[in-house]
Amino acid sequence: MLKSILIAIAALVILGFAGIFIWARTASRPENLGVTNGQLAPCPDTPNCVTTQQGNPDQQMEPLRYTTSQEEAQARLLQIVEAMPRSRIIADQPGYIAVEYRSPTFGFPDDTEFLFDAENNVIHFRSAARLGRSDLGVNRERMEEIRQKFYAS
Repeated sequence: MLKSILIAIAALVILGFAGIFIWARTASRPENLGVTNGQLAPCPDTPNCVTTQQGNPDQQMEPLRYTTSQEEAQARLLQIVEAMPRSRIIADQPGYIAVEYRSPTFGFPDDTEFLFDAENNVIHFRSAARLGRSDLGVNRERMEEIRQKFYAS
């Protein structure tokens, strides 16, 4: 009897993990991403998003600043994000980059966008978990890592 219960519990745990894995892998990219009227989409009212444009104070970060041409800054940023683990470039257009990152275990997706403001020599960004409510600070940490690498190069 105990053996049957343990087998049933193990099966439920395995099914639960399989369900989470499938959920993470099949989540489609939000339709509101991209640039609208010179702005990236606002963050949802959840703690799993950071932005340099609209958002509550807990979601705000400073944009990246550059002193080179926009083309050089975009090439440098693209090189940084391509080298990061589990990153996939979704769009690379003049003045705009979109990247999808996946978490290591289950492959939860995060959507990150960069918008170049050549007039002010800044790069605005938005980085958000596609699923759930919390990202345990992963998006903020990733953007700080990108900032550090961008200024170091």
